[in-house]
Amino acid sequence: MYGVFGGYTRWAVVFLIIFVLFFLFVPAAPVATATC
Repeated sequence: MYGVFGGYTRWAVVFLIIFVLFFLFVPAAPVATATC
């Protein structure tokens, strides 16, 4: 479980998921508000 980054690997994965969800949500927010 602990590889090269050690305990930071879990936080790197969590940050990556939030980062991807953020970039998926931001372009969709104006579209959702415009359609609604």
